[in-house]
Amino acid sequence: MGDNNVNLPPGFRFYPSDEELVVHFLHRKASLLPCHPDVIPDLDLYPYDPWELDGKALAEGNQWYYYSRRTQNRVTSNGYWNPMGIEEAVVTSSNNKRVGMKKFYVFHIGEANDGGSKTNWIMQEYRLSDSASSSRSSKRKTQQKTTDHSKWVICRVYEHNDKDDDDDGDGGIELSCLDEVFLSLDDLEEISLPN
Repeated sequence: MGDNNVNLPPGFRFYPSDEELVVHFLHRKASLLPCHPDVIPDLDLYPYDPWELDGKALAEGNQWYYYSRRTQNRVTSNGYWNPMGIEEAVVTSSNNKRVGMKKFYVFHIGEANDGGSKTNWIMQEYRLSDSASSSRSSKRKTQQKTTDHSKWVICRVYEHNDKDDDDDGDGGIELSCLDEVFLSLDDLEEISLPN
């Protein structure tokens, strides 16, 4: 799994769902509970450009995972992370209960006031839902904690390739020449078969 050597048995891969990232990793981190195995590192993202994450974040394939503090400053030395669209709810598969939120960002090279140049680097930032973090933060105020652990986020960063776009809906299956010919025919009535 990249430079972050984790003692997992051969063949095991780190490929969590959105729900697993929020419930099994982020919730435990924000609640100060141990996570076994403790494979995702804490990382202050914003000094690093996305191509510098290798060796600093948990790498699995072409994706990098890390915990970071929630912040509005998403500027690096060479660019910035620009939000895309609205947040999506992360819900449990068992009862559709909202447990967190997911927001997408795209990395731009340059300065925000110039518009920058859009890259193929995407970040998915997961945070706990407001109701969950507000109940924890009220408990923390009574405990006089100096650090607000409800502000943790977990990030998944990857480089999106244009070949990953599947506009054909064929699931990435390569078609033979004969298949393409048959699929290109608009009307089967135009085909005359021999008797």
